[in-house]
Amino acid sequence: SMFSLFFLHLFLYGCNIFMWRKTRINYAFIFEFAPTKELKYRDVFLICTTSMTIVVGVMFAHLTLIVKGYSSSTVQAIPGCLLLVFLLVLVCPFKILYRSSRYHFLIAIRNIILTPFYKVVMVDFFMADQLCSQVPLLRTLEYLACYYITSSYKTQDYGYCTRVKHFRDLAYAVSFLPYYWRAMQCARRWFDEGDINHIVNLGKYVSAMLAAGTKVAYENDNSAGWLSLVVIVSSVATIYQLYWDFVKDWGLLQFNSKNPWLRNDLILKQKYIYFISMGLNLLLRLAWLQTVIHPNIGSLDSRVTLFFLAALEVIRRGLWNFYRLENEHLNNAGKFRAVKVVPLPFHEVEEN
Repeated sequence: SMFSLFFLHLFLYGCNIFMWRKTRINYAFIFEFAPTKELKYRDVFLICTTSMTIVVGVMFAHLTLIVKGYSSSTVQAIPGCLLLVFLLVLVCPFKILYRSSRYHFLIAIRNIILTPFYKVVMVDFFMADQLCSQVPLLRTLEYLACYYITSSYKTQDYGYCTRVKHFRDLAYAVSFLPYYWRAMQCARRWFDEGDINHIVNLGKYVSAMLAAGTKVAYENDNSAGWLSLVVIVSSVATIYQLYWDFVKDWGLLQFNSKNPWLRNDLILKQKYIYFISMGLNLLLRLAWLQTVIHPNIGSLDSRVTLFFLAALEVIRRGLWNFYRLENEHLNNAGKFRAVKVVPLPFHEVEEN
């Protein structure tokens, strides 16, 4: 599920690039990518398909070895080895496998982790927003680290990392981290720019942190009190996030706009697409909220249900990405930050 969520996110980013190019949204300028080194959508799709082919092949080999009765400790080490290989490829210093893109990805992650000490640019907080949609992936990484570091894979004790208090407490930190990083970015931007909107945005991520914290607490204590608190806190956080999605990030719901409930400038000609997208964002936000209360759908295992709900949040983020860049592009064009010629307030004098 961890690999699936990551490469689904990467695939949707490829779809975003395709649509940005098709609608002439200057994403390379917004992200400050070098024109000769940026990943094209074909490159992203190639990375996704190749990587998932490797993952499926290793998974098939893993299951085959289990069926043939090979040593459990050896077989259980295979997923960890696969993860290690991907991490080694990511930090590989040689000029192979899109080194420039890997380097900039690692730089963005470094800037996110050390947010208060670096000026926040568009690509940094855009990447941090992506991490906010990958909390289940980060939780899985935390579990895998515990599973292999404590050698639980040798005894196939899958529940050890959920029983030990230290690792249960670590789950709180992992759930908080993406929202904490994003909140610190808002604080740094407010400090640099003095715009009060960044403080209001910070409040959104604080509410998300509270929702994530109550969720983890409910996982450890399935009482009615914690369930009620989870629903209340998460509902408030979701309403806060929906307002920011539609009004601030997408620039929609402008009552005085010439396009009712949208905005004056639209890149897509079909206005109904914006309303459909807002409806989908609302539904997918609510689907993400359901991960808090651990629903069981029929006879499906709860972990399978949570995986599908986590995938829906990744899909929602892919939808959000397009309109976030559209709004940023239009703002840049309106302020003459994305054009080569800026109109000056001088009258032209015709020469005889």
